[in-house]
Amino acid sequence: MGAREPKLFWEDFRVGETVEFGSKHVTKEEILEFAREFDPQPFHLDEEAAKQSILGGLCASGWHSCAMLMRMMFDGYIHEAASMGAPGVDEVRWKKPVYVNDTLRARRTCLESRASRSRPEMGLTRFRTEMLNQKDEVVMTMEGWAMYGRRHPGAPAEA
Repeated sequence: MGAREPKLFWEDFRVGETVEFGSKHVTKEEILEFAREFDPQPFHLDEEAAKQSILGGLCASGWHSCAMLMRMMFDGYIHEAASMGAPGVDEVRWKKPVYVNDTLRARRTCLESRASRSRPEMGLTRFRTEMLNQKDEVVMTMEGWAMYGRRHPGAPAEA
């Protein structure tokens, strides 16, 4: 990927703003492929074992859900943002299983925002991101901080 001029900066993520993005259809093949490589528990690998489990059917690993959400976040806004990465994720919750043929989307809410005290070119933003299925059920939540370049480094932060 070559250099590109960002369209979104720290100042563009407003506290209280909620944005929906993404669409991901989940296939049996990708659930099996991810599970074989990274989370080979029976309810992610074997349809009969999955039917007998508490989950009731073949479903994606929670870690697979995290990876799918990351891709939706990248495609939905990070690729056009002055992203500087993230210091970590504070919380991830898997609320409902993600099953074969689910269609997922995401909803991001900006919870907090502040300019960095030590790096004037950077702002930090805390998001709550929810992943929903086609029934509008929240299947996963994630909260954490992200770091973005500032459009006007060192300018006073708006209240």
